[in-house]
This record gives sequence, C-alpha cells and structure tokens, in this order.
Amino acid sequence: MIAETVCSAVSAAGLGIALITAYRKRFLTATRIAAYALVPIALVMTGAVEWLAGTAFSPTAWAGFGLLGLSWVLFMTTRAVERRRGGTRQERKERKQQRRAAGAPAQPGTVAPTAPAPSLGSGSRPAARPAAAPKSDDDFSDIEAILKKHGI
Repeated sequence: MIAETVCSAVSAAGLGIALITAYRKRFLTATRIAAYALVPIALVMTGAVEWLAGTAFSPTAWAGFGLLGLSWVLFMTTRAVERRRGGTRQERKERKQQRRAAGAPAQPGTVAPTAPAPSLGSGSRPAARPAAAPKSDDDFSDIEAILKKHGI
C-alpha cells in the first residue's frame, strides 16, 4: 500500500514538473519528463509494484538472488581459469595431438632446431644510404666564428 502511494506521488510530481517545463516553452523536454512520470503509476496499475514489494521483503527471494550471484561468480571463475589454461582439457588434448601429428614443437613459443633462418628477400631491404662526409675542423671553425660574432 505504501509503495503504491509513493509511486502515485512521484508520478504527480513528475507531471507537475512537466507542466512547468511546458509553460517555459520547452515542449520536447516536457514531453520526455511526462513520459518518465507516467511509468510509476503504470507499474502500480499493472500490479508490478505489488509483486516487487512482495519480492523485496521476502527472505526466500533474497536467498534466491544470493544463489544466482554465487552461481554467476562460480561460472565467471571457471571461465577465467579456462582462458588462462588455454581451453578445456579436451581442447588442449586435441591441440597437443595435432602438434605431435604435424611434427611441431611441444610448446607454442619454441623453434625447431632445424628451422632455417628467415629470409628477407631482395625487395624488403631499404635503399643504401649515402656515406656521410667525414667531419673536419672546418665545421667547428664555422661554429666558433658564429659564437664569437654573438659574443659567446
């Protein structure tokens, strides 16, 4: 009974705010406020509020929600462990058998001892840079002249 009264009061207040907003010529905002204000009274009329109030004060319902939360935590934990290990036991076993059949190394990051060195090919090398001119004392003399000119 109290929940229905509160929802009715919230709807009435929301419709009052919508009227004030419409008076200020903000019709789109007023319409949106009115739509939100009608939701609580609609929930009262459909009986959803009575059902929610009965559920909110039921210890059995809270125990059920607790069990749902616990099952979700357990499910997420198993998924995280499964991802860390690399799949289920059957999936890991199948991948191991495929690697053995293909002659691949046992660990995914290892390299076979007979593997050839990677080839870069002729087109993948950058063009040769021109050789840098040897630095001489002339470069430093120019710098010294500039510094003397500025009094440094």
